[in-house]
Amino acid sequence: MNPAEVLRISWEAIGKNKVRSLLTMLGIIIGVAAVIIMIAVSSGTQATIRDQITSLGSNLIFITPNFSRNGPQRGPETGGLVFSDATAIQQQVPNVSGVSVEQGGSETVSAGSVSLSSISILGTLPDFLTVRSMKVASGRYFTAQENTSRVKAVVLGYSLAQQLFGTSDPIGQTVLVNNLRMTVIGVLAKKGLVGDVDYDARLYMPYQVVLHYFIPSQFARFLGQSVRTIYVQVADPKLMNDTINQINLLLLQRHKIASSGTPDFTITTQQNIISTQESTTAAFRNLLAWVAGVSLVVGGIGIMNIMLVSVTERTREIGLRQAVGATPSDVRWQFLSEALLLSLVGGIIGIVVGVGGSFVFGKLSAMRTVVIPSSILLAFCSAAAVGAFFGYYPANQAAQLDPIDALRHE
Repeated sequence: MNPAEVLRISWEAIGKNKVRSLLTMLGIIIGVAAVIIMIAVSSGTQATIRDQITSLGSNLIFITPNFSRNGPQRGPETGGLVFSDATAIQQQVPNVSGVSVEQGGSETVSAGSVSLSSISILGTLPDFLTVRSMKVASGRYFTAQENTSRVKAVVLGYSLAQQLFGTSDPIGQTVLVNNLRMTVIGVLAKKGLVGDVDYDARLYMPYQVVLHYFIPSQFARFLGQSVRTIYVQVADPKLMNDTINQINLLLLQRHKIASSGTPDFTITTQQNIISTQESTTAAFRNLLAWVAGVSLVVGGIGIMNIMLVSVTERTREIGLRQAVGATPSDVRWQFLSEALLLSLVGGIIGIVVGVGGSFVFGKLSAMRTVVIPSSILLAFCSAAAVGAFFGYYPANQAAQLDPIDALRHE
């Protein structure tokens, strides 16, 4: 039988029971749409995580202290990381465009009649802007000399400047940070919320100022020389591995650790963090895809059920076709094509619903969605495979009917 003729007859058969056909396709529509939407949600989450990590700077190396049984090691003599390690990396390792460390706290900040409590203050180095890919909207950032001299200068986050000074220019104005009078020298450009950190609501000042004025005791000040993380920006990303090796050798030498020993620090890169996050979200995405795939299986069972009913209802028609020369293969292809049409049309509608649903979900919710073209192809091919698999049994049952018995069927 001509394939075009087979498709025409199949389409007419489906059209005779429009409501039943639509209800049969509903499982396929839901399954295809669910696969596309769920993969879009997980891909959006993955893209958001990647953007957040890269928005904190590019070509970064993160150096963190290892933790022993007694807590983090401290100082080159006893292990861990200290401020002088950051200075040594900046001075002795080539291909380094910026190094920064951070020392933070929470203080009350006042300007005129405005007083804000529990404001996050962050002591940084001059390379902070470069390393963290941040910009100054007005004024300037402090210099290395101002950091060394403990100049009482602050740079305000975008929203913090608005809270303290409103529409007036804060540059040159005075703020009180826990009763310490400091001068505003700059305001950072809007950065927004990254992860759970609001960079616009922070107050930035020289690292040595935080260490000297906001660490409560000499002992704590000594411990304050230890750093939780050293941020290193690499000038040429092609030399990332070479730079990591040189940093590793330098710190091993400074901490008096043999090359065969266990380092008291860990070196990671942005790509390491992104890869870890992507592996987690990929596992989550695969789980969601399998859950959505259950809907396709349910839809396939619905197609098989309806096709079996159709074979029973059209037994006499099958007998007539066989009587006028149709072979079992022709009958099999006739019913199999009907099952495939049901699944393919349902798949096309499901794609429209899935892509549209992903767009609407992304607009109405706080979650980002990214429609992946491969997910559309995967969902459509899965729908076709389901139609072929679950349609074969009813089609084979129809092909095996005896023509005489079929003609006698009422």
